[in-house]
Amino acid sequence: MEEEKESRTCTKDVQEPELLLVAVEDDTRYRDGQRCRLDGKDEKGINPVTAGDYSDPVYKELAAANGRVNRMSREELRRKLSELRLDTRGVKDILQKRLKNHYKQQKLWKEASDGSADIYYDYICIIDFEATCEEDNPVGYVHEIIEFPIVLLNTHTLQIEDTFQEYVRPEIKTQLSDFCISLTGITQDLVDKADTFPQVLEKVVDWMRQKELGTKYKYCILTDGSWDMSKFLNIQCRISRIKYPRFAKKWINIRKSYGNFYKVPRNQTKLTIMLENLGMDYEGRLHSGLDDSCNIARIAVRMLQDGCKLRVNERMHAGQLIPVANTAALEGAPVPQNPSVKN
Repeated sequence: MEEEKESRTCTKDVQEPELLLVAVEDDTRYRDGQRCRLDGKDEKGINPVTAGDYSDPVYKELAAANGRVNRMSREELRRKLSELRLDTRGVKDILQKRLKNHYKQQKLWKEASDGSADIYYDYICIIDFEATCEEDNPVGYVHEIIEFPIVLLNTHTLQIEDTFQEYVRPEIKTQLSDFCISLTGITQDLVDKADTFPQVLEKVVDWMRQKELGTKYKYCILTDGSWDMSKFLNIQCRISRIKYPRFAKKWINIRKSYGNFYKVPRNQTKLTIMLENLGMDYEGRLHSGLDDSCNIARIAVRMLQDGCKLRVNERMHAGQLIPVANTAALEGAPVPQNPSVKN
């Protein structure tokens, strides 16, 4: 529902902090005055790059490999990726990034003492709400969640292990607009028979606890944009007079992660465009919350395969959306609990 969220909601997505990039063959960059090493560890207090900084043979080998990749045509990239049994789909920039990250991972894993991949979360829960809407939402229109889907992605196997889906009965505007029905495919009969949001949230918590999320397994939430948590869930909790659930206070905004990793502008981070640039087609019904979530999961899988380290990059604090720095300590989401009722 992200194109709809962008064009019809009153709150715009919060701008991402500016990142100053240094073009050293795509492998080193500056963020917030810090140099980021090839192994992902930040080095503070280092002066701007000089030729001597890259005298280490590992840097030299990677720089040479990246130079060769930059000179390849799209067909040459596809042939090389095919030889390495890597995915050959995507636009040229994506293919270059994929091949460079393959070389980087191979070299760094070889140099690492344990040779293990950097996988912090055991599971990622992809959530993409659907909410009530009008064709031309009036000023002050209140969106209510009408579909709560979750896709459970195992980061070790890169497989979708399970899904959750519940429709939600709205409380303020109980009748869905014709536009909303046409856009989401959610009928009036489906929401009339559904539980209210607090009841659905209890089912969500039970389902997540059955999966041992936050106890046996580390996990986090992932969304396509900021709207799901900062706008829709935030508003819905106020409507339902419950506190914002702690397990949803931090999440991965995949649009930010995708834009930073593949170095593309913001207008290239819509769901269908991300899929297209990765050489994939949308599967299912667009604006179905569950289908959207499954397609977002496919993007996350491809990014993990390409070497992206998906990390929490946004959070809610005192009802406000706050960016999370890439240098913040890693931590999984807490054990899911039913939020208490507001007085």
